[in-house]
Amino acid sequence: MAEAERPFALRHPAAAPLAVLAAGAAGSAYLYGTDPHQSGHLLPQCPFRLVTGLLCPACGGTRMTYDLMHGHFAQAWLDNRVLLLASPFALALLARWAWEGLHGRRWRPTLGGRGVAVVLGVAVTWMIVRNLF
Repeated sequence: MAEAERPFALRHPAAAPLAVLAAGAAGSAYLYGTDPHQSGHLLPQCPFRLVTGLLCPACGGTRMTYDLMHGHFAQAWLDNRVLLLASPFALALLARWAWEGLHGRRWRPTLGGRGVAVVLGVAVTWMIVRNLF
């Protein structure tokens, strides 16, 4: 569907970041009352871990988020240290995206080759370290 064919509300630069924020709020509301440390919930399992039995770089992120929402900072640290440290940067990017969209500007962050290499390097290193120790 071409941009001109979409309804105005979907063409507005704030539509996508606000949709992401709404989905995040809905997911957070469900997660707040659903303890991922217990079995019997409707939370998805990590497909990488199901197939390989290994922890991916993001494994523990759902438990980490649950623990943060309930004020258990030490447990959140144990769930996924690297993801916890990266979360403020991801939230800052989301906030900037929403801010620019609400002001009628489209914003797309760019990550050069070195940035991609750093992110992938940290993710691979973290996956290896957490599966060995």
